[in-house]
Amino acid sequence: MHKLATGVHRFHREVFAEQRQLFETLARGQTPQALFLTCSDSRMDPNLVTQSKPGDLFIVRNAGNLVPAWNGLASVSGETAAIEFAIEGLGIEHIVVCGHSGCGAIKALLAPEPPRSMPALGAWLEHAAPTRRIVETCYGHRDEEARVNVAIQENVLQQIASLQTHPCIAARIAAGKVHLYAWVFKISTGEMFAFDAGAGQFLPLAEVAAQPPPRGALRDALVG
Repeated sequence: MHKLATGVHRFHREVFAEQRQLFETLARGQTPQALFLTCSDSRMDPNLVTQSKPGDLFIVRNAGNLVPAWNGLASVSGETAAIEFAIEGLGIEHIVVCGHSGCGAIKALLAPEPPRSMPALGAWLEHAAPTRRIVETCYGHRDEEARVNVAIQENVLQQIASLQTHPCIAARIAAGKVHLYAWVFKISTGEMFAFDAGAGQFLPLAEVAAQPPPRGALRDALVG
């Protein structure tokens, strides 16, 4: 905690002092460029990897970067409310779902049994049950590392599909006012991969045209 407190003091003394005008503007409201849905993993820093500033991203984080499918108001969650606010309240047009290599939530998802000491996590990961079933069915012959890698990617695409069940998103996609992007960050190299709809696989972001992936489009392409 001492390190955190020291950082806060240094931020106010040095960083805030240099960017006072930015924060004065932000104090009047926010106009983020994108909704960024990603994992809670401490190694994943959306602003760092995108080199964006405060106010640029509306960020939603949870274990496994999951998006619960819409099932009426009885299924409302923090994610559902945040997504609705981002779209209806802030008018955001670009939504990124970003997974990452070595994801502990995905490893737990693929484990033979849910973690007994973390029953809430086990229940939460059921939102990714389609990912687990796809990996078991299509990639069961792969070794453990390969299954985890492909599950991380497949899971991102499944959350893209889940997003499209939300009424506010489905309506705006139909009107051409919302665009979805599937990304995976490789921690060990700092590379970002994006799903290329034409190629049907994840490729380095710089090589991918800005286009949303079709539902269920992942093929045998691994981020190592």
